Amino acid sequence: MAANWYPVIDEAKCARCNSCVDFCAHGVYEPGPKVVAPHACVEFCRGCSKICPSEAISYYGDN
Repeated sequence: MAANWYPVIDEAKCARCNSCVDFCAHGVYEPGPKVVAPHACVEFCRGCSKICPSEAISYYGDN
């Protein structure tokens, strides 16, 4: 799991569809969506950003 790399939601772009919540099997999100367990994110997974229709997810720790 990642300590220095996790998803960040751009609230201005987010459509509130909760696709990321439904996709993530690690409990990183809760409905809203909201990142509630950044430490549970699998480093460099990027699955949630790939399924986000609004392209609203980036990652803290990306260079």
